Amino acid sequence: MENKPLTDTIEPTENQDAVVAALAEKWRDKKGSLIMALHDVQSHYGYIPRDVARKLAPQLNVPLARIYEVSTFYNYFRLTPPGKHVINVCMGTACYLKGAPELIEEIESLLGIKEGQTTSDGLFQLEVVRCLGCCGLAPVKTIDGEVHAKMTRKQVAEIIAKYK
Repeated sequence: MENKPLTDTIEPTENQDAVVAALAEKWRDKKGSLIMALHDVQSHYGYIPRDVARKLAPQLNVPLARIYEVSTFYNYFRLTPPGKHVINVCMGTACYLKGAPELIEEIESLLGIKEGQTTSDGLFQLEVVRCLGCCGLAPVKTIDGEVHAKMTRKQVAEIIAKYK
C-alpha cells in the first residue's frame, strides 16, 4: 500500500468529532500552529486521516489544500495508516557498509513492498532510517522497536515469520 495523499478515510464518530474539536480549540488562532496540530493528529491516529483533515481545516480556518501541502512536504507525516509492525532498517554508514542494502532488498522481496510502504494486509511497514545508534552491532534493523543486530540476509525471513 503506497503513501497516497489523503485518500484513506475512517468512519466518522462522535469521538472523532470531539478529537478534532479539541485539537482545533488547542491550536486555533496560534500563529504557525498547523504543523503542531498535524503532529497531534498523527500522534492520536498514527497518520493523518482524510476525514480528520477535512474537519480540521475549517475549524482552524485553514484551507484543506494547505493541510495537504504541509502534510506532503514533511517526511514525518503519514497519510495512510501505519502497519501493525514497523520495520526500521538502519542505513547509517556502519550498517550500510556491513550489508543493510541487502537486508532491505530481502525484506522488499519477502513482503512485496518498497521503502515507506505497508503490506496490503496492513501487517508490515518498511522504513529506512539514517541511524539507530547501534553502530557496533551493524547491520541493524528493528521491528516494533526490538533491535535485531548483526543481521544477515538469511535471518530476515525467520525473524519476520515470528511477527506474522
